[in-house]
Amino acid sequence: MYLTSLDRRIGQLYPIAEWRVNEKFFDTFYKNPQAAKNILFNAQDLGADVELDGQGRITVHPDLRRELGMEGQELHLMAVKGHVEILTETLYQERKRKALEHTAEDLDALEREGLR
Repeated sequence: MYLTSLDRRIGQLYPIAEWRVNEKFFDTFYKNPQAAKNILFNAQDLGADVELDGQGRITVHPDLRRELGMEGQELHLMAVKGHVEILTETLYQERKRKALEHTAEDLDALEREGLR
């Protein structure tokens, strides 16, 4: 598995095959090469291969923990597009507030577009 952060706020845990897809994307993305270069830098600067231990846990390396402010906070895991996002309690609460602000309208709009 590959553990990193693309935005230096949220951790992303990728199965290695999924991460390889992203690496190919970065190699072939010419629409905005500077954006690709910047995000790839973040990923490489904070990224590392990780393995599950015997109890299914991973160790988040110290540089990533410090950069994302994970120390001493509850962490929340959310499955997103083939990887797992790791949010600190602060970011989780921020997202929760934003989601709650317009839940009724957002749900109505999505249901009109086919959400079941």
